[in-house]
Amino acid sequence: QVQLVESGGGLVHPGGSLRLSCSVSGKLLDYYAIGWFHQAPGEEREGIASISHTDGSTYYSDSVEGRFTISRDTAKTTVYLQMNDLKPEDTGVYYCATGYNPALRLWEKMYNYWGQGTQVTVSS
Repeated sequence: QVQLVESGGGLVHPGGSLRLSCSVSGKLLDYYAIGWFHQAPGEEREGIASISHTDGSTYYSDSVEGRFTISRDTAKTTVYLQMNDLKPEDTGVYYCATGYNPALRLWEKMYNYWGQGTQVTVSS
């Protein structure tokens, strides 16, 4: 059974940075992807970044490319989301998820296992 646990959320000022972590336990097969999703208050959940479990390739949504970086540790047990130049619209709950997804799509339907989420608030 795959389990994911997010951490690292909190309150940050606009323009600040935060790094989220996603601890992954259980066996991931080849061509699985780990994705980060953002759900703003009152909005639908949106995929923002993904990384391949197989080769570490990455993909970003237009809304975060250039500001956020997804990466993983060498043991492939933790995936990070480094968030820079944070804006108030980045406020919300951030989830990590995984599923069979060789093309690194940011569609929720491609992800079978989800964490519980971590809250990020960007406010002055």
